[in-house]
Amino acid sequence: MEFKDYYAILGVSPDADEQAIKQAYRKLARQYHPDVNPGDKKAEERFKEINEAYQALSDPERRRKYDELRAYYQRWQRSGGRGEFNWSQWQASPGQQVYTYNVSPEDLEDLFGADSPFSDFFSSIFGQPQFRRPSRPARGRDLEVPVTVSLEEAFSGTTRSLQVGDRRIEARIPRGVRTGTRVRLSGQGAPGIAGGASGDLYLVVEVEPHPQFERDGDDLMTTIEVDAFTAAVGGEVRVPTIDGTVTLKIPPRTQADKVFRLRGKGMPRLENPTERGDLFVRVKLVLPEPLSDAELNTLRELVRNRRTVGR
Repeated sequence: MEFKDYYAILGVSPDADEQAIKQAYRKLARQYHPDVNPGDKKAEERFKEINEAYQALSDPERRRKYDELRAYYQRWQRSGGRGEFNWSQWQASPGQQVYTYNVSPEDLEDLFGADSPFSDFFSSIFGQPQFRRPSRPARGRDLEVPVTVSLEEAFSGTTRSLQVGDRRIEARIPRGVRTGTRVRLSGQGAPGIAGGASGDLYLVVEVEPHPQFERDGDDLMTTIEVDAFTAAVGGEVRVPTIDGTVTLKIPPRTQADKVFRLRGKGMPRLENPTERGDLFVRVKLVLPEPLSDAELNTLRELVRNRRTVGR
């Protein structure tokens, strides 16, 4: 029988508290759930491992027994693992049951396939679970699906075609979403049990980094190059925005790293897309290209005159 390190499976330390274990389980279960990985056998097996690890560690009595077994097994390994490990003293009593699953056999197979949801290791240590068909309707599980969008898509809104179980869903992603935004699709989650309502589907959004703009909430930041002559005497420059190009007036004597604020040129506000954040434009001074000999001589003369005045 193969020993299973449930702490490693959940990616938590052996001294993790109940909340840390629950958070790790929820994160991994969302990632590997069969409904969001249809037909992926590796994801299905990973989901079974995650569920098994959580069932072992979420119950105080099962966790206590597992921790004792784990410590004993590790001591046996450190001693060189001579002979066969004695599993008999850790095996569950005949007829012992872990708990009763309140799910139908059909729902159980949807989650875990035709096989048992638990490994031989789990069943041997903690006993065999029982399953029963629910007597009352129950709401289906909420599901989460990660979705990646570009900054332009976050600005204008977009759609994604998603495969959730055996269903194809066209999901609308609203304007103004940010990394971490959860878009709720009511009733698009797992089917209910015994005629209960379906759960909800949540799209967990990640906005890709942009090569030109940085985002801070609903505001955007960008850097533009301004030639030193324009910065010195003033002028106009073209500034790219997320939805076009605008003209920015540069006042005389503009220094490097000067920041200009263009109101209403940032991202739409998710709560009220008719409003927008601002665009902050930082000036980077550069020499004009190409710089002619006449211009270079003029600059030399200017430098000499300033040095003379400064004496």
